[in-house]
Amino acid sequence: MIRIAMVGGIGSGKSHIAKQFGYPVFSADEEVAKLYKKNRKIYNKLKKTLPNDIISFPIKKKELSQAIISDKYNIKKIIKIIHPEIKIKMNHFIKKNKKKKLVVLDIPLLIENKINKKNDILVFVTTKKRKIKKKLKNRPNFNIKILKKFKKIQLSLAIKKKKSHFIIKNNFNNNYVKKSVKKILEKILLNARNYT
Repeated sequence: MIRIAMVGGIGSGKSHIAKQFGYPVFSADEEVAKLYKKNRKIYNKLKKTLPNDIISFPIKKKELSQAIISDKYNIKKIIKIIHPEIKIKMNHFIKKNKKKKLVVLDIPLLIENKINKKNDILVFVTTKKRKIKKKLKNRPNFNIKILKKFKKIQLSLAIKKKKSHFIIKNNFNNNYVKKSVKKILEKILLNARNYT
């Protein structure tokens, strides 16, 4: 099985591009949202760690945002609780799709949390800063303070770009993106034996 992992900055459109490959996608953001809504074990752990911020179940984004803003160490505490669960979910996803030729991993802190494997194909998504700003401002619950805190715990874009096997320019034009993905996919499948 070939594993493609999306890397890039916040708001660069990694999730959208991941879906264009046409293979099963593991979305960490979607799984995290499910944990906050449905997983009482996660709620209990977060409540114990952040008793002043986490009030009720299901966990509200507003409460998490407040926790992240109120203390610079809270973001790492949250990640420490959430990421082991995401790793378990990812392993289930890999197992479930083991007969597929290829899967796509869309995990924001993939490299930082050492979830990636040596043979993973890293696809770096690059986007113009003004396009990212515009996109992020349209997001519900957008908060610049939280964005800055997340950026602090991420590797620099330059390092991610350097580690990547392919670079895809996201200009938010669907046809262009589809053509770029198709080219990358062709190259990957042509050299499939190098990646498994």
